[in-house]
Order: sequence, then structure tokens, then C-alpha cells
Amino acid sequence: MALGVLARKAKEASLREYVKGGLEDSVRAKVDELKKAASTDSNLDPHPTDADWTAGPVQAALTKRKGTITIVAEYKRKLDQSGFIDEVFSPEILSPSFREFGATAVAVMADDRVGGCTYADVEEFVQEQQGARGDMPGPLPVISSDIIVDELQLCQSAAYGAEAVVLMAGVIGMDKCKELKTYADLLRLECIVAVSSKEEAQQAISDVGATLIMVSGIEGGADEKYAVVDGLDVPEGKQVCTIANILARDNKALEEVEEAWMCRDRGFNAVWLGDALYKSGSDSGEHPGAIINSCKAKSSVKWASPKARSGKGEGAREYLGDLMM
Repeated sequence: MALGVLARKAKEASLREYVKGGLEDSVRAKVDELKKAASTDSNLDPHPTDADWTAGPVQAALTKRKGTITIVAEYKRKLDQSGFIDEVFSPEILSPSFREFGATAVAVMADDRVGGCTYADVEEFVQEQQGARGDMPGPLPVISSDIIVDELQLCQSAAYGAEAVVLMAGVIGMDKCKELKTYADLLRLECIVAVSSKEEAQQAISDVGATLIMVSGIEGGADEKYAVVDGLDVPEGKQVCTIANILARDNKALEEVEEAWMCRDRGFNAVWLGDALYKSGSDSGEHPGAIINSCKAKSSVKWASPKARSGKGEGAREYLGDLMM
């Protein structure tokens, strides 16, 4: 809770400095759009009726058939533990790599203190992805993963082309999540609500109207994460997409890949990979694309290890031998 308060205050301070410097024209246009929409739709209901509700494009992309897992690849220039990444590739290089190796969405940690990125990185990813229109695979949706505490950041996210944002319940509280989701709806942004307990997950669904729930801030593995979303009461007619945030381990055992398999088998729809993509090991199978591809593989810890190279075991030959993972 204390860390959440500090993060919120730091972000509020940086926003005040940003406003003093003047808003970009595109952001100001979104601010005006939001003010106009809010004034003409003051009674906006953040809980659409069952008949009106449909999954947004990001939720639809992240929700595949049972037994599969989708990947949100988070771009950052800073790691949680070791500071700035020595040789992080630019968005121009990593954006097509994320797409070609099977990510379903790209998130940009657009907080310069935490992730080392800015909204300029969001814009670069959006532009590169849009350049893939008509290709196979096509453009991935881009998620703004800033520490969002104010509707101004929603306007920034929309102005730079993001299709979804992350709201951190532990940082801003459920009441603020509800308020910001209402504004996000007006800007046609989908909201992923990050929670760390079952109580928060249920509140996000019941009070905020969220249908994209990310379990984050939990040190445990797949079972502990799944306990947060297991048995939630979802309104009839709606579907909730569950996302597990996988923390990086300080080793070369590729346990993150195994956890992705376990999250898939437990019932999660998607996994969110941040620091785990940038461990930059010497193994040729440890670049971000290989990690993404391996997490999506059809194997499981019952039959194989992500470090196995023998090709033995059910499901191993289709990816373990080829990718050396």
C-alpha cells in the first residue's frame, strides 16, 4: 500500500510538470474530445447491459479457445532488479519481432522511472504495427502500461494510438479505477485492471465493470495466481479474460516458460511477459522471440523442460528441437 501511494504521488508530480510544459496538439485534441463526450453523456453507465456487451478487439484477441495461451509482450528499457538494460533493441527492431514470433499484443511500460520508456515509444510501436496491415501476421494492438492516475494519461494513450490501458488497483484504488474506466470508455480504450487478490478481482468485475483482469504482484507460481481468479462471479452475458503477469527469475532455468504452460493448463487466457523477455542469456534460444514462441508451445512440464534439446517426450519435437528451447 505504501509503495502504491508513493508511485501515485510521483506520477502526479510528473504530470504537473508535463502540463506546465504544454500539451501536444494531438493530446489536447483528445482532452477536448473527452470533455465534450463527458458533458453530453454525464450519465454514462460503466456497466453496459448484457444485451449490449461485446468483447473489445484487445479482449477478443487475447481470448482464444481453451487449452491455448496468448502472450502480451511488454517493452521496457529498464529491468525491475538490474536497472537499464545494456543493449535493448529499439521499437523499430523489436516490434516486428514480437509480431513474427507470435505475441498477441504489445505493451509499453510508458513510465520513464519504472520502465525507462515514454509515450514516444508507444507511438513508435503503433506506427510500426500499423505498417503491417495486409500482412500475415497482421498488426498487434498496443497497450499503454503507464502508471495511470489521471484521465490526462488516458488522453495521451489514445492520442498516440494505444488501444488499451492498464489500471493498477493497488496504486489508485477501486473508486479511481471505476472513474478512469468510465473516461476510457468514452475514448474507446479497453481497460486491463491489475489486481493482487481475489477480493480485488471481484471488485474489479462487480464495481468497475472490468472484463480484462491481470493478476500481478504475486511472487508465487501458477496455482497462487489462479486462486485470485478462480470462481469469480461474472455477470451473465459477459466474459472475463484473465491474464497472469509472470515475474522473471534470477536464473537460466527458463522457469518463466514452464509457468506460462502451467498458467495455460490452469485456465488463464493470457500471460504478460516483461523482464523475462530481456534476460539476455548466452543461449541462442533466450532472445525475446524465442521466449514468446516457447511460452505458446503445446508442451507441458509433464512431458518436457524448456531447456530440453533431445526432442524426446510428447509435444517436444514440434518446438523444443527446432527452437532449442
